[in-house]
Amino acid sequence: MDMEQARYNMVEQQIRPWDVLDQDVLDLLLKVRREDFVPEAHRALAFVDMEIPLGHGQSMWTPKLEARVIQELAIRSTDRVLEIGTGSGYLTALLASLAAGVVSIDIFPEFTSAAMQKLRAHGFDNVVLHTADAARDWPDEDGFDVIVLTGSTPLLSDAFLRRLKVGGRLFAITGIAPVMLAQLITCTAPGATRSVTLFETCEAPLLNAPHPAAFVF
Repeated sequence: MDMEQARYNMVEQQIRPWDVLDQDVLDLLLKVRREDFVPEAHRALAFVDMEIPLGHGQSMWTPKLEARVIQELAIRSTDRVLEIGTGSGYLTALLASLAAGVVSIDIFPEFTSAAMQKLRAHGFDNVVLHTADAARDWPDEDGFDVIVLTGSTPLLSDAFLRRLKVGGRLFAITGIAPVMLAQLITCTAPGATRSVTLFETCEAPLLNAPHPAAFVF
């Protein structure tokens, strides 16, 4: 398998047609080796337009979703990023390539351990990984410029909005299957946010994500 040709085809045939036109993002996808973050058993599927299983009922996002999210967040070199759901560590690597630093949390210790090895092997020294349940909040007094939830959440916790610095951006997929909304939320002033719906999708929920209160007759 010609990995470089497959990588190029992924960018040109899947990602660019999905309105990912930022050349810096496209160049990043050609640079960071996605196949190194895919489970070995599925390495041949690294550039296919599909969710790749990771175990524990979790999957990698499709390449076009990863790319679109990176583009929409418009990450700056001074940004501090919080990622909820480390998974394979590939999205973590993309975030870390652009940001000053990334804090990434996953509930499964196997994911944290494997991602740490891969990120270190690729020379990423601006990432801190934790094993914890952060579907509702991740306490941090310094706040974040960017927050990414890699699993869907029926209800977005207000705690994450409070972690955003002014000018900060949060990506979350909200709602309940079969239709969920990918949203970009920007903190416009202390305690004030603006939300834009980017597209409809359907992704597996974060474990222990908050749900709206059930209506009782």
